[in-house]
Amino acid sequence: MGIKKKSEEDKRKKKKKRQSLEACKGKKGKKGREAAFHGTVKTLSLEPGSSEQIVGDEIPSSKGPRKAGNPCKGLKQKETRDSDKKQQPKLDPKTVGYFRRVHETLQQDFDSEQEKRLFLRNVLEEVKGIEFAVATDTLGSVVLQRLLELASPPQALRLLFALCNHFFQVSCHRSGAHVIQTALLQYPRLQEQEQGQQAASAEEGAEEEAAGKLEDIVLQLCTDVKDKFLMYNENTHGSFVVRSLFQVLGGIVQQESAKKGSRGHTVGGRKANPGSNPLIEFEVPESFPEQLKELASCFQENIAGFVTGKTASLALQVALQVLRKKLPLVCAELCDAIVSFLSSRNPSADYSSLLVFLKDQTSSRVLEEVLLVLDGKRLKRLFHSHFKGHLLELSAHPIANFTIQRLLAAIPSKKLFATVFDELSPGLEDVLAKGHMGVITELIAACRRHSCRQKEGLARLMEAFHCAVPASRRITCSFLFLSLLTYEIYFGKDDSECATEHQESERPLQDVNYHGSLLMQHLLHFCDPAPVLLSLAAMTSADLMTLACSKAGSHVFDALLTSSSISEKQWKKVLRKLKGHYVQLACSKSGSRVLDRVWNVATLAMKQEMAEELAERERELHGDPFGHHIVRNFALTHFLKRRGDWEEHQLTENKRRRLFAELLED
Repeated sequence: MGIKKKSEEDKRKKKKKRQSLEACKGKKGKKGREAAFHGTVKTLSLEPGSSEQIVGDEIPSSKGPRKAGNPCKGLKQKETRDSDKKQQPKLDPKTVGYFRRVHETLQQDFDSEQEKRLFLRNVLEEVKGIEFAVATDTLGSVVLQRLLELASPPQALRLLFALCNHFFQVSCHRSGAHVIQTALLQYPRLQEQEQGQQAASAEEGAEEEAAGKLEDIVLQLCTDVKDKFLMYNENTHGSFVVRSLFQVLGGIVQQESAKKGSRGHTVGGRKANPGSNPLIEFEVPESFPEQLKELASCFQENIAGFVTGKTASLALQVALQVLRKKLPLVCAELCDAIVSFLSSRNPSADYSSLLVFLKDQTSSRVLEEVLLVLDGKRLKRLFHSHFKGHLLELSAHPIANFTIQRLLAAIPSKKLFATVFDELSPGLEDVLAKGHMGVITELIAACRRHSCRQKEGLARLMEAFHCAVPASRRITCSFLFLSLLTYEIYFGKDDSECATEHQESERPLQDVNYHGSLLMQHLLHFCDPAPVLLSLAAMTSADLMTLACSKAGSHVFDALLTSSSISEKQWKKVLRKLKGHYVQLACSKSGSRVLDRVWNVATLAMKQEMAEELAERERELHGDPFGHHIVRNFALTHFLKRRGDWEEHQLTENKRRRLFAELLED
């Protein structure tokens, strides 16, 4: 009993203490708090269609005794350092549920164009008044992106004008940035529709007149970006918007990959072929070039931040690409400013400070872009002032070697390339040992492009792979180049045996390296590819099959068949060893591509020989995911049933291809 009385007494004491604290703070009960909250703040409607939204300016952030306008205890509010920044609104659960259903509907096909237009109009009507909240919601952002891809110019304009006062907040938001970026990338389509649009309905015409033009939206965004240029570019999400803005102002939009998150081939953490996505070029209004020039001048106001900043430098790289095409003089001025800044950091040193920045991951990427956009005169001056005498050191560096690759790709003249080759080629074995094969492939590619130092380049390669001497080892060069292994490693020889003659070996080709394939392709296009061609012809049928069925190696056959230095008789000698393996090739993803390529250049006799071997197993090929394409492309069914018609058709095809090739040569 005593314990029970004591617990009841403790409860009474705690209750009195709680009541006294609430009285001191001037707080009300739960119902009172909710009433005060709803009296001060307008919330999003639970039913889609309402234009009411949370107004951040009506929610003060102070704590303490409750007065009119003070926030309730349960209100979660994100603190901001900038007092002018508006509170970010949130969608309520029911509205989020509505947009989830919209998202599911957009993923399906519409029965008719009229149904799609009606659906878009209804959804955009529901978005009215809550555009900011929807754009910064994870699901709402995805919906708006899809709506912008389908919207007409008046619909897109109305949506974007509603976001004009929130450009910075939306652009620097992880979800909102994708909305602005999508709108910018849709500019070519929307502009074309806007210009070619005929008289619309009275309602749509009124909307378009009220909204203005697409140009006005872009100009307003330009003004906002110029006012907060560094803030936009230092923000991970805002940087995406600035890059897209530069592309639109220049009339050059780069298409994104079909699937978000898809990755290209990477080497050392970098894409092997940067900027490979196709470009869309379009006409821009007269005001855009001037805006492009003004935005470009903003970089020079804080050049240090853009050259060394990991995020800010990305917009600078895109700007250089656009300026090179549209405003080359402005591009040259910006490049001069970048080089001047990087080379003046430590004037008392014995070497250029630019070389130090080449070893920095961020600055080196900027310099790579500078090398690719510089004109020939400036590039030559840059090489002699900063690069000459340091090529081998930079090629061995894990970061700076990428800049050397861009330098080799950008060299404009045969004379300058000869200077670079003479300095770099003696150290190819050291570069190979470091695993920086991009430098070697770019060097050989430059030999091919400039028709310069080709004989010396092949000789240096053979020395690096230890197959130059004795001469008997040269027959193995294709194996070594394709696998990127030296002679001793490939054939398992000791260092003491490095000078011995080559002996016939059963060592088959196992793996084909990506860079090894590129190397072979360039070498086969040399003016005199005889050493490499002889080595390729010495391969067994099994080795050639390994090469043909390899994703990287299959492209070697493209070079073999298209090189102007290799005659039909020479490539036939190599391809003869594939006879008897056509079915195996047809059932391989890469091998079937090689068969198609051979078929396009084959004579009628070769085609008959290939068709006879494949037709014997036509049923098997029909059921294969790759083989059935060969059955269709080679018309094997016609070959079996109507041989005469098939031969006549193939003769016609061969003549047509020959005429087309002659026209291209002329």
